[in-house]
Amino acid sequence: MYQEERMMMILRHLKKHHRISVQEICGMFGVSRDTARRDLVKLSEQNAIIRTRGGAILPVLEKEVDSYKKRVGQKSEAKAKIGRLAAATIQPRDHILMDTSTTVQYAAQALEAQNVVVVTNSIDIADILSGKEGVKLHVLGGVFDPHSRYIHGAATLRHLQEFRVNKCLMGGGGITKDGIFVKDEEEGQVVKQMIACSEQVIVLADHTKFGKQFFYQICRLEDVDLLVTDRLPDHWKECLEKADVEWHVAEG
Repeated sequence: MYQEERMMMILRHLKKHHRISVQEICGMFGVSRDTARRDLVKLSEQNAIIRTRGGAILPVLEKEVDSYKKRVGQKSEAKAKIGRLAAATIQPRDHILMDTSTTVQYAAQALEAQNVVVVTNSIDIADILSGKEGVKLHVLGGVFDPHSRYIHGAATLRHLQEFRVNKCLMGGGGITKDGIFVKDEEEGQVVKQMIACSEQVIVLADHTKFGKQFFYQICRLEDVDLLVTDRLPDHWKECLEKADVEWHVAEG
């Protein structure tokens, strides 16, 4: 079993039982205590768990995230403006990764560039792009999450490793000076791999995402190349400049 698969199963156990011990991990997977500790160290480095004496617990979330269908309708005007501006950054013959963000969905709707290749794990974005003749679409395989309407899992991560693209369009549950955060480790693992496969990372986020931190960190702020938003608080400009992040603000 791959380490990523063990880590996902450890997190599922934690979501159900709230804590796990090194001894339990050894019994669940037939691995040594050193291997179990390495899994917990990696999960801790990703901010997915809090290590305890002999095991781990889950961090407390700042807030829950609504279902995908509910989020699509929230702040739709701002998301549509951000999506249109982000779509304008896509050039003919670009190869793009799109995550499952509802704001990225608006970018998919606004996409007009021809002869582009898009890879996604979102069934809704795939449905939108399937109707565009200028798009060659790749849909990642894996396990379907009906609540968030995305595909994830070890098979998804392995499939992603085969791709190299020049742009990644992604959202984020929260943005702080430390980086980009999401609620779920399973979603975060996929987006992390998307970033690793991409030359340019473009984050789409409305102003309500600033200052919010969830328990799983996708990347540092310095890993982002371009931030597209509807409104940028003044104190964030200095922070983005320091991290060498370019930003575009959607007007009108």
